[in-house]
Order: sequence, then structure tokens, then C-alpha cells
Amino acid sequence: MFEVLVLIIVFILLLLAVIWWHFIASSKQHVEAFSNEVREDTNFALYKEHKQEIEKDYREGNIDQESYEYLLAELDKSLVQDMEQASAEQLVKEKSSQRLSVIWPISLSFFVLIFSLVMYSKQGAYKALSHPRIAADAESPQQAQAAQMEAQLAQLQQQVASEPNNADAWYSLGQLYVGVGDFANAIVAFDKVIVIEGEQADLIGAKAQATYYAANQQITPEVQALIDQALSLDALDPSTNILLGMHNFINQSYQQAIDYWQKVVDVGRPTVNIEALQGAIGEAKSRLALTNGETEATADAGPQLMLNVSLSDEFVAQLNQGEDRVVFIYAVPAEGGRMPVAAVKLMASDLPTQVVLNDARAMTPQMKLSDISEVNIYAVVSKLGGAGINSGDFKAEVSKIDVTTSAPIELVIDTLVP
Repeated sequence: MFEVLVLIIVFILLLLAVIWWHFIASSKQHVEAFSNEVREDTNFALYKEHKQEIEKDYREGNIDQESYEYLLAELDKSLVQDMEQASAEQLVKEKSSQRLSVIWPISLSFFVLIFSLVMYSKQGAYKALSHPRIAADAESPQQAQAAQMEAQLAQLQQQVASEPNNADAWYSLGQLYVGVGDFANAIVAFDKVIVIEGEQADLIGAKAQATYYAANQQITPEVQALIDQALSLDALDPSTNILLGMHNFINQSYQQAIDYWQKVVDVGRPTVNIEALQGAIGEAKSRLALTNGETEATADAGPQLMLNVSLSDEFVAQLNQGEDRVVFIYAVPAEGGRMPVAAVKLMASDLPTQVVLNDARAMTPQMKLSDISEVNIYAVVSKLGGAGINSGDFKAEVSKIDVTTSAPIELVIDTLVP
């Protein structure tokens, strides 16, 4: 009984603390009303400065019309994003900085106390709390999904038991078994479909996938035999080509993965999620670019700057708490305009990594790494995802690097842009 009363009192005190904390905090926020205006002025000043640099490069012939328009569009987009964010923050501050009347927390505190006493006296809460029942916590998304899959699994198992010749039900059951990691039963289910429907490339490909997963993502002789059988029936079978692409991607053979997946995209069969597959191809191309695999023909010509790009431990900890961010790595002439002569775009989750800057990474044919002698190199983790260096970004930079440098250049992103 005593423990129950203590729990109730502590709970009420916590409620009162929340109520009064909000009132006290709201009274201290008026001094921040002008902060966003300063930030807007700073962003606009930077915008004008960058715009003047782009216009100067255009007048001097360092960039063509298309690049000039593209850079202005990116600069305008960055300004709009900064202004929208500043406006949203200002609106939140204005709302939160409105001074609350002291009547509000007093009234709410009085209500909490009276309501708690009434409910306690009428409902006999001490009896319920002295014999508590186990309450179900709110399900996490993963738990909800697992429960849904279990329900579907039970439904399909019941359906194939009552309709043993229902090929669609057996196929759906096999796919669901793959989803829950029960690969042995998935293989049994696909075998049932093959018996009912006959040997078809997509069915054998589905069985090959389940067998591949059961073999810890290894192409065993059994898996290879299924792959060969499926491709002999249909060389463009989506299931089999997707499997081969995935296996090559896992083993970092990105060009082979792209080739297999591109076959499926080119055929465009309605049962395939083309959008997801194109995303996978894009990811494979990005990773191929990081290894310099897509530019071997041009890599031998001109300067090659090898960069080892990494994040400081402090920034790694900060980024791990939020969403992944875009990283721009680029070189600009040490003397002259700010137009990049080589650039790479990747994600913060890809770091640490090694990047090669060469003529193949030029933004325009008119401005290449081989056209100049020295560059300044930047690595920027963008806060808003746009080009340029803006407040809140993380960056690293090295200056006056000779383009003939062959030794790896270390770029540790360890500076917060104020």
C-alpha cells in the first residue's frame, strides 16, 4: 500500500514539473527573437558573393552557358532552402516564445491534483496497482511487421492444407518463408509449385534464390545447377538475373551486378519493381566509381590525385544519431575561379573511403584537372544536401596541391562551418 502511494505521488510530481518547466522555459526565450534575422543576412551575403564569383567566371570564359545556368540554379536552390529553414525556425521560436500567463500552470496543476484524488477515491486504484496485470507495450514497427507476417503465414498454411493444388498459394507461401528466413520450407513450397505448374524459369529461379540463401549466400553446385536450368529456359528470367546481380554486388563485382540487373530493367516485365532495381543499379555505379572502375580508360591520361577521405570521431558520433548526409569532394583552381575541375558525390555512410580525382571527374570539358597546375581540395558534408560550403556543414580542405602529386592526400573532415 505504501509503495503504491509513493508511486502515485511521484507521478503527480513529475506531471507538475513538466507543466511548470514549460512555463519557466517559455519565459526565457524572448532574448532569441533576432537570431534568425542575422542568419538570413549572412546567407544572403554569401549568396551574393558566390553569385558574383560565378558571373565573373562566366565573363572570363572559364565556364560555358550551360554550366553558368546550372551553377546559378544550384545557388538559388541553396538560398531558398536556407530561407525556408530560417523561416520555419523563426515561426517555431515565435510560437514558443509567447509568454504564458501564470494562471495557466496554476490552473492545470490544480486540475491534475483534483483529478488524481477523485480517480483514486472512486476507482480504488490502490487495489489495481497492488495486483497489476502485465500491460502490452506499444509494438515497435519491427514487431508489428513480424506479427503481420506470422498471421499471413498461418493463413497461407491453412489455405494450402485445404487447397493442395493451389499453385498461387504455394508460391506466396514460398516467398513468405524466404521473408522470415525459413529457406528449407521455402524450397519445399517452390517444389510444390513446380510439380503443379511444370518447370518454368521463374519458378526454378525462385527456388534457386531460396537455395542460395540456405547456403549462406554461396553459389554451390546445387544453386549453379538451378541457375543454369532457369537460364536455359529463359535467359532473361528476372529472378535468376536479380540473384546473379545481387551475388556479384555482395562480392564487389559491381560492373557484373549492373549488367545482370540492367537486363531485367531493359526487358521491363510488369512483375518486377523496376524503380527499386534502378536504385540498386545507381548504388552499384556509385560504388564502382569509388573504386575508379568506371573510368579505367581515362584514368591513365592526365593527373591522378588519390584522396583518403575520413570523418573525425566527433562528427562520426553526431552523424550516427541522424540521417545520412551527402558528401561533396572536389578540387578548384588554387588561383582563379571557384569552378570545380573535378568532383565526386557520395554519402557520409561511405566514409572512410579512397577517392581518385582525375579528368574523368571533370564537370565540363572546358575545365579539367590537367588544365591547371595547382588546386585547393575540399571535402564537405552538406547539412542541407546542396552544393557549396554553408553554415552547419562539416568540411576539410587542403590548399595548393600540385596536380602531379602521386602520394595519397589525407582529408579528415573535422571542421564545423560557423
